[in-house]
Amino acid sequence: MSRASNCRRAPRGKRISFRVSILASGSAGNCTLLESKCTTLLVDAGLGKKEMLRRFETLGRARPEKVDGILVTHEHSDHSSGLAQMSREWNCPAYLTQPTHRRIVTMYNEDPEKPSKKAQIERVEYIRAGQRFEIGDIEINPFSVTHDADEPVAFSFRTNGTKVAIVTDLGCLPLHVKEHLREVDFLMIESNHDLDKLKAGPYPWHIKQRVMSNHGHLSNKVVSEFFADPDAFDARARYVVLAHLSEQNNDPNVAEISAKEALDRRPGEFAFRGTLHVASQRIPLGPFEL
Repeated sequence: MSRASNCRRAPRGKRISFRVSILASGSAGNCTLLESKCTTLLVDAGLGKKEMLRRFETLGRARPEKVDGILVTHEHSDHSSGLAQMSREWNCPAYLTQPTHRRIVTMYNEDPEKPSKKAQIERVEYIRAGQRFEIGDIEINPFSVTHDADEPVAFSFRTNGTKVAIVTDLGCLPLHVKEHLREVDFLMIESNHDLDKLKAGPYPWHIKQRVMSNHGHLSNKVVSEFFADPDAFDARARYVVLAHLSEQNNDPNVAEISAKEALDRRPGEFAFRGTLHVASQRIPLGPFEL
């Protein structure tokens, strides 16, 4: 699968900017904007048009004139509720796995007599984990993650020698996921919950078990262990962003301190020299220029 770019390529040796803006990250809605010289993509669409436009205003910029595609990690509403609307708004295809599409249609069409517009995605391109494809000048590599969804994926992106990885909504970090997170310039990774806060919190026990399971969400502890291990995390990223923090079961300061402590424990020859950031549910973060 490839979508050709109609923009003029930069001269050989000239760096093309790769810009990342996180419009929202959390259980109430997720959306990240990726922009290269030739291509504009959204990763997930858990915001409606009105709120998305407000987020662009908060970033001090106008909405993009065009979006070349919307990539969806999985069907949960905080990642898909605005998908059909945004796809129509920019007249662009949605890229998602076939089981994810099927689940979205079923999920939003609970009443067969009242079909929901949220299920009416007019342009769909099916993708599969492990099968790379291109949209414009961006190479996209979807890879499988473990989460309580039908066929969830995360993504890495490359353009002009720059690599971005976005990995949220997963319960563990198996070897193949860690491999996809190597040699990145920008890493957005879930740090969903603090284990102690989750265990003492208001969720029913079966929900707590689901969140802590391998098909749930990453804890601060798991992410910190990943950051501290030079064999797992190569620390080449210029920017690391902690994402999809639970408002009930985490605290941004706790997540940041946990991650920073782990990064500071790395041996000197494998030191992390980038910057650490925490994404928010309500306030956009960025843009990050690569």
